Amino acid sequence: MNPRRRQRAALLLLGVMLLIAMAFSVAGGAFPIEAADLPRVLLRPAEGDELARQLLLEVRLPRIVLGVILGAGLAIAGAAMQALFRNPLADPALIGISSGAAVGAVAAIVVGGAGFLVVAATAFMGSLAATWSGYLLGRRTPGTAGLLLAGIAINAVCFSLIGLFSFLANDAQLRSLTFWNLGSLGQGNWFILAWLGPWTLILSWLVYRRWRALNALLIGEREAWHLGFSLTGLRRELIVLVALLVGPLVAATGIIGFVGLVVPHVLRLLLGADHRWLLPASALGGAIALVLADWVARIIMVPSELPVGIVTSLIGAPFFLWLIGRRPRRRGV
Repeated sequence: MNPRRRQRAALLLLGVMLLIAMAFSVAGGAFPIEAADLPRVLLRPAEGDELARQLLLEVRLPRIVLGVILGAGLAIAGAAMQALFRNPLADPALIGISSGAAVGAVAAIVVGGAGFLVVAATAFMGSLAATWSGYLLGRRTPGTAGLLLAGIAINAVCFSLIGLFSFLANDAQLRSLTFWNLGSLGQGNWFILAWLGPWTLILSWLVYRRWRALNALLIGEREAWHLGFSLTGLRRELIVLVALLVGPLVAATGIIGFVGLVVPHVLRLLLGADHRWLLPASALGGAIALVLADWVARIIMVPSELPVGIVTSLIGAPFFLWLIGRRPRRRGV
């Protein structure tokens, strides 16, 4: 099989796997529904199906669609960051997007005890502020080293502010900000999806349009410059696009780690580093990973529900350590 046909077959397989994962997720939970009954409950409900249909339409389907959107967006952003930093272990949190959003959300919860929409809005503004601050500081140093160092500093400042707000919070506020930081798809509803879905689709497409530049960055910054890419402009565009893509996602669901790190890395090992195929494959793989993680979070402690961020961390962290351990050591180290 030639490479192009192999890549198309891989995308088709990932699409089928996503549909299967969504079927498992929509059927599982504290109120189980047989997968074979789903078409009847949704399309031709019989007497006694009212509760199941309401549960599917108002609870499970919105959170599953939110999981697809969130997983796809995080994985695409992770693939772009790994190309930008030329490091397969980079992810969107590296430049302060997640920690900035956390500061905004924690400030809204502690200062005003605000509702979900206000918390999401302040989290988005916090992610943009942290990312832009990191970019302004990092551009003083040539290459991506300055961005990396600035991201580390911004993350440290953000975590200090989170600690300060946590110290000032009362018991109820501590509970709210703790659950927000753990991440959850439980806030998913059709109103949120109506604006988050198109936003994520547009930003993902804008990132995908840079696939040639991302491929050039993997060769090296000097080589990318010789190929005609403006590195300063490209770096600024990618950071802005990733911040605009990930910021609303984190604001709506809280911090969910390792999806943007592990999924693009694994798919790069399996499919290669051509971003023309890697970006859509990462979108599908991230959606699969998060839908399955949410399914596990809902069935592992029935009738209770684990925050999905705990599940992704419990699975992603050991896998991340395995990825680090399997990398070949340099001689003399």
